[in-house]
Amino acid sequence: MSFSIYQLKPKFQQLLQPLMRALVRCRVTPNQITLATMLLSVAYGAALAWQPGCSGLWLGMPAFLLLRMALNAIDGMLANATGQKTRLGTLLNEICDQVSDAALYLPFMLAAALHAPLVVLCVVGALLAEFAGVLALSVGTPRRFDGPMGKSDRAFWFGLLALLIAYRAAPLLLNGILMLVIALSVWTVFNRLRQALRVSAPATR
Repeated sequence: MSFSIYQLKPKFQQLLQPLMRALVRCRVTPNQITLATMLLSVAYGAALAWQPGCSGLWLGMPAFLLLRMALNAIDGMLANATGQKTRLGTLLNEICDQVSDAALYLPFMLAAALHAPLVVLCVVGALLAEFAGVLALSVGTPRRFDGPMGKSDRAFWFGLLALLIAYRAAPLLLNGILMLVIALSVWTVFNRLRQALRVSAPATR
């Protein structure tokens, strides 16, 4: 497995334990967290699309992406802690993540310094990487989260991009980061498919 920020998830979950226990006491369900996270992401993305020249929204993006990662971790923690892990929850988790990614990252097209087609390719790469992870299930292996450009990694790079946009960094640097994200997304697609084949039963190859 290539290095990914996803590998830090266990330590991140430990930090979230107090919040998770509070949500359990309040009888908040995992699916409620999943849907709320998606709605918040769509709302933030819509605000950014409406006001792409607002520096405050760009500066706030890293914090929002960190919040989103925390909520994404908490819904799974809640499901495991309360025995509410369901097939519906699994489906919601996957589809809501993809909607959130598109809603948050497509508005980057409107940043004057960025080349819009590169942003679109980043989003397409993100969707393909997650599809490749889910596709592993079709050959009898667990869902793949291999890097180097998983969901958490994208959040890091787009959070950095947002800060650089707010501080009016050089377009060459900004678009260079987009090209790096695209290249690593392609690598991730092939890596997840390769790992899925590697661990699958010989009969399924």
